[in-house]
Amino acid sequence: MTGGVTGLLEAIGSIGRDAGSGGFRRFAWTRDDHDLGEWFAAECTARGLDLTEDRAGNQWAWWGDPDAAPGRAVVTGSHLDSVPDGGAFDGPLGVISALLAVDRLRADGFTPARPIGVVRFVDEEGARFGVACAGSRLITGELTADRALGLTDADGISLGEALRTAGRPVEVGPDPEALRRIGTFVELHVEQGRAMIELGAPVAVGSDIWPHGRWRIDFAGVADHAGTTALTDRSDAMIGFARLVLAARDAAERNGCLTTVGKSRIVPGGVNAIPSAATAWLDARGATEASVRAALADLTAAAAADHGVVTEESWTPVTRFDPELITRLATLLGGDDQPAPVLGTGAGHDAGILARAGIPSVMIFVRNPTGVSHSPAEWAEPDDCDAGVTALAATLADLAGRP
Repeated sequence: MTGGVTGLLEAIGSIGRDAGSGGFRRFAWTRDDHDLGEWFAAECTARGLDLTEDRAGNQWAWWGDPDAAPGRAVVTGSHLDSVPDGGAFDGPLGVISALLAVDRLRADGFTPARPIGVVRFVDEEGARFGVACAGSRLITGELTADRALGLTDADGISLGEALRTAGRPVEVGPDPEALRRIGTFVELHVEQGRAMIELGAPVAVGSDIWPHGRWRIDFAGVADHAGTTALTDRSDAMIGFARLVLAARDAAERNGCLTTVGKSRIVPGGVNAIPSAATAWLDARGATEASVRAALADLTAAAAADHGVVTEESWTPVTRFDPELITRLATLLGGDDQPAPVLGTGAGHDAGILARAGIPSVMIFVRNPTGVSHSPAEWAEPDDCDAGVTALAATLADLAGRP
């Protein structure tokens, strides 16, 4: 075992790192993903934790027997995969902090009255197959097995094919047995914004996750020569795509939400070829469902004007974390006179999926001094990371120390 947050981040720092950007490309069911799973398993084995996997491939490590106390375990953890050129902290900080919190409790001589689990969720970012939190959505039934196995990546490889290539079973689906073990779930995560900079606090408690969704918008055209086809004779799929990108920004400003077109596919993709097809992937989220749906209605109309077809790929309603846990942690991590800050987030997390499945869940955020996430510039100071481990250890002691 390597000590400290910095040491454990460095231990996986070469896995999936892109030499050009300095960011990470840790995508589901690739060699890098396999190596991350092997690292997690080795760290858990070194701590004497019992390792299990569920039907989606999520890894669970146990201090105590969760089957001897069904519905009582206190579980913490996060994910290790990344967005394209992602940062070092989004996901790994939660997994690493969970392992270090176990170390700290043991060093303090703590004996849990309830089992404690550390989980590594797979495919949280959805960077390869397009559906975020796929690992937790599968075991809770939010994502059906048929739909999941049919998802394809940019190379046309289906999730089912990727699982077979990785030597994994393809009998994915809901796993009530895995969920039955969890009594409480706590996810620590680096903050993905600037709220905590203004609050001047190293840790905060999460209150809710904004509603958010992903949509695919397809535009059709006719491929032709860029140098010989008159403008009046063109059917250029890229024109509708370009209008859609601009319309997305206008719709966000008009309706008070956030929209992003961060992924695209152009066919045939030649510099001197008029596009025969253009696909945009839209991410939209906001403080209210009404604002997001209003923006989507505007964009659907804008796409239709260019014969674009809008397909919903995922939708997640507003998720509110357990109010009793929020109050309990805010007091525990702050005090009666000045509780820890409580804030919502526009970022999706596995904790939200478990919360919607009826599992009492809550989040702890660690300050990000840059406010930047999903980028190599993502950061958390070592002292703040240590404050996060301290907060998580205190939370686990409080929740698991009572029979």
